[in-house]
Amino acid sequence: LALALALPSVALENGLARTPPMGWMSWERFRCNVDCQADPRNCISEQLFFEMADRLAEDGWRELGYEYINIDDCWSAKQRDETGHLAPDPKRFPSGIKALADYVHARGLKLGIYGDLGIFTCGGYPGTMLEHVKQDAETFAAWGVDMLKLDGCYSSAEEQAKGYPEMARALNATGRPIVYSCSWPAYQGGLPPKVNYTILAEICNLWRNYDDIQDSWDSVLSIMDWFFTNQDVLQPVAGPGHWNDPDMLIIGNFGLSYEQSRSQMALWTVMAAPLLMSTDLRTISPGAKEILQNRLMIQINQDPLGIQGRRIVKEKSHIEVFLRPLSRAASALVFFSRRTDTPFCYTTSLAKLHFPEDAVYEVQDVYIGKIIGALKTADNFSVIINPSGVVMWYLRPMTLLTQ
Repeated sequence: LALALALPSVALENGLARTPPMGWMSWERFRCNVDCQADPRNCISEQLFFEMADRLAEDGWRELGYEYINIDDCWSAKQRDETGHLAPDPKRFPSGIKALADYVHARGLKLGIYGDLGIFTCGGYPGTMLEHVKQDAETFAAWGVDMLKLDGCYSSAEEQAKGYPEMARALNATGRPIVYSCSWPAYQGGLPPKVNYTILAEICNLWRNYDDIQDSWDSVLSIMDWFFTNQDVLQPVAGPGHWNDPDMLIIGNFGLSYEQSRSQMALWTVMAAPLLMSTDLRTISPGAKEILQNRLMIQINQDPLGIQGRRIVKEKSHIEVFLRPLSRAASALVFFSRRTDTPFCYTTSLAKLHFPEDAVYEVQDVYIGKIIGALKTADNFSVIINPSGVVMWYLRPMTLLTQ
């Protein structure tokens, strides 16, 4: 850790991920399914990534900013090759990772890959021990990789404190722009004093702070609760080039209702979270696709100021309000219901939500798309929020009344 502290921060700033990365990732939906004989359509193979790249390129995702196709664990052969290099599984990735990267790049997309700073990856494949850091960074760069997620299974706190900064330097030294996603804080409990976010922001472009997401509403709520309970620590450390990562979007899978899917998208957007989908884009429902392709939502998520939002109200009625400041003095508001009974009518005013006095805002409903009208700070208003659902507003200042 002393080594990391001694390094000038400029050595680790790669100029990447100025807005939260967007794309697709294999893990939550496809896990470590390597049985291509029994399940050729859903196993971790080059075919899966070729097909997902086609979907991103052809179904309107790429134009909205979803540009990364990220391979997660279980892609490699069970041993390094005779020269000590990582190699893809020859049966499941017969063309090699370079060919896959070329295919992805030809479609105007970028390729992400997975490594682990330890003896093994979490799935039991070869890890990146400290002596392999430089070599593996060079391998990934030679293959044309654009993002690396570096996990932390089978490694000690000391190895992590040395290895994560070392990989940042090794990636930068390759000369190839590679977005660097670290799992370091998740393995150290996610909070100070064990996690030094000042150092982390100089080393990594995004980082996993907390548990893996599972395909359930309980999992989404537990992640959200941890992030907003600890928002005083987490919120100030996010910004252009360095993001908190609450993990993948599970919209389009099996565990969330329509309302819960809308809630995950809105809450991840307010958190300035990376939008990395993990679902089957070949069979995604129109409803899930509409949520994930909401243009105004993505515009808010990708706001160039890069300020992470906060929970500002927690009511006894189980309604919560979240606010994210945006560029040009705009704001995003999310009204979220934890209730499980019936739609709830929530009444408040912008004044109660600490907006400037004597101002007027144009209010647009993010999911419906329509402009609701002008709202003065002092005016009371009501929103009807479905159980485990959200109402999300985009507010643009129109004028100050005093003018």
